[in-house]
Amino acid sequence: MSNSPEEKKIIVDEDWKSQVEAEKEAALKAQKSGQAQSSEEAAAPAEVPLPPASLEVLIASLAARAMVALGLLPSPVANRLERLPNQAKHLIDMLAMLEEKTNGNRTEQESAALEDTLHRLRMAYVTMGQSPAPPE
Repeated sequence: MSNSPEEKKIIVDEDWKSQVEAEKEAALKAQKSGQAQSSEEAAAPAEVPLPPASLEVLIASLAARAMVALGLLPSPVANRLERLPNQAKHLIDMLAMLEEKTNGNRTEQESAALEDTLHRLRMAYVTMGQSPAPPE
């Protein structure tokens, strides 16, 4: 046995190099796709699903605003009960106008919802004039 440097060979495993390269490429692709997704998510704010446009949604929207003006619901701005009789009357009148203008063009369900909503809001408006103001 000779100990000459020419006889000693270093054996290098080439497979691990290719495996490391493949892992680096996969990680780079995953990072790029993750960045693309996060930039798309950042560009488009999370949207709340909205109900379909309908007469019932319009009635509910106007009724909710009227209930705030009647002092039945807290104001989303002030976060407290406020009474705004002029605004409440205006919103109730708008619903009455909507009832008049859509007469004959509503489904039974839409008519019932509008009539019931108007009745309840009108009763609340009359009651508002007779009761003391809400505490602040």
